[in-house]
Formats: sequence, structure tokens, C-alpha cells
Amino acid sequence: MKTTNRFFTALVALLLLFNFQSIEAQDDAPKRPEYFTMTTMYWNLDNDATNEEWKAIEKEYKEKVTKKNEHIMGSSFITHLLTDNSREVIYVQTYPTWEDIDKAGARNSELEKEAWPEEDARNAFLDKQAAFYSDYHSDEIFATMSGAKIPAEESDKNMVVYIRKNKMAYPEDGSNKEFDELRMKQVENVYKKNDVIKAYYPSVHAWGNDRRDFMEVFIIESLDDLGKMFDKNSELGQDAMTEEEGKAMSKYFKGVHSDYVYTNLKL
Repeated sequence: MKTTNRFFTALVALLLLFNFQSIEAQDDAPKRPEYFTMTTMYWNLDNDATNEEWKAIEKEYKEKVTKKNEHIMGSSFITHLLTDNSREVIYVQTYPTWEDIDKAGARNSELEKEAWPEEDARNAFLDKQAAFYSDYHSDEIFATMSGAKIPAEESDKNMVVYIRKNKMAYPEDGSNKEFDELRMKQVENVYKKNDVIKAYYPSVHAWGNDRRDFMEVFIIESLDDLGKMFDKNSELGQDAMTEEEGKAMSKYFKGVHSDYVYTNLKL
């Protein structure tokens, strides 16, 4: 059997934030999750199952396991639109605390046994689920930040997910207080006033490839809106900060960023 505990068993032994449109939260959970995991997987091109068959399997797992796991606030799949690998499929899960990341794995195992009491049936389901993906995957954990733009209601359609990863600098004359004040000024006067942006989620590296990562997730309705978003951000940004504030903000970044465009899938 390839897996017994979702696709990132190794990670759980140790991420929006978002079910990109909504958070499936417990009543007593924090309003904002503290962490989310991003598990990057790749489609198994030798598997000839249909997209609908994949959705059915993942929806069944979500209903029987993920949504019943009190340590997980939300989950979502996003897939390639404009990235360097068309096989990419990213699984995102959000958590109230760091400790819940570890607890969620053990709880998934318990819920799997409840959902499929017979071991053979359980193994058969998990094998079928795992067969959609290649054996390789990578994991990252991000810490959420204040300033998210959360939609008033969940969309009933797939949305476009634009992710920008900036590389942070750590200037000697900088401070967390100054950076956060400048960042929030941009968020309040640009992103939250831009109607093209339906949701916005900022985060920073917690565990994974590069501690310098400052990641921003923008949710828009279509690829056509990508250019409109940039144009509106530029227009609003002209009055958002003074020239002096803009220079102060720029010292916190290396001036290098990468861009990724995905679509989130409704199960």
C-alpha cells in the first residue's frame, strides 16, 4: 500500500488560512488559522481514471475524514494553470495551531478506520486514492499573517489562484513594527480596495525550502482578470504610500519574486 495517511504522512510526523473561498471551522476554533500546509504532488500520467472519478474519491475522503477531523480547519486542491509543470496538484490544509499539524495525522488514521472498518476495504480505497499521484511529493508549512481579505460568501465556481513569492531581506535598520505598518498600509489601500481581488491571504515561511519566502495569494474570477488586477493595483498604489514610505518598504525585499497561477477545484 502506498499510503495510509493522506499524501503527506512524513510531514504530519513533524497552509488561505484558506479553503480558498471559506474556512470549515469548528465553533471554538480561532477565526484565523495560524498555519497551513502545502503538499505539492504530481498527477500519475499512467492512471487513466477520469477527472470525475478523481473528484469522487477525494470528495468521499473529505466527507468521511477531513471534515470530521477537529484539528483541520479547511482544505482545498489547486492545480496548474501557468506554472513550470503541468502535472502539479497542490493540496492545502489549514490548522488552528502548530500542534494541530501533528495531531491531525493521528486523527486521520482513526477516522479512516471508522470510515472503512474492514482493513482490506480501507487499504483498497487508500491505494486507489494514492494511484492518482506519482510517488514523489514535497511539503511546506506557512504561518498566516494579519491583513487577509476574506470573501463575504463562498463562490460556487472554480476560481483562479495567483501566488506571488517574494524573497525577503533583513535590513539592519529595519524592524517588524515598521514592516508590518507599511505592509498593512498597502493591504488596506490597495488590495482591499481592488474589487477584482476577491480574496487575499498573506503568509510567511514556517518550515520548508526557503526561510525568506513571503507569500501572497490572490483569488480572482478568471485569467482575464489577472491583467485587470495588476492595472488596478498600480492605480491604487500611486496614492497608497508616499515616496519615502515606498523606499522604506522596498528595503525589506530582495527585489526578486516568482509567480504561479493555479485554479482551485470544487469537490
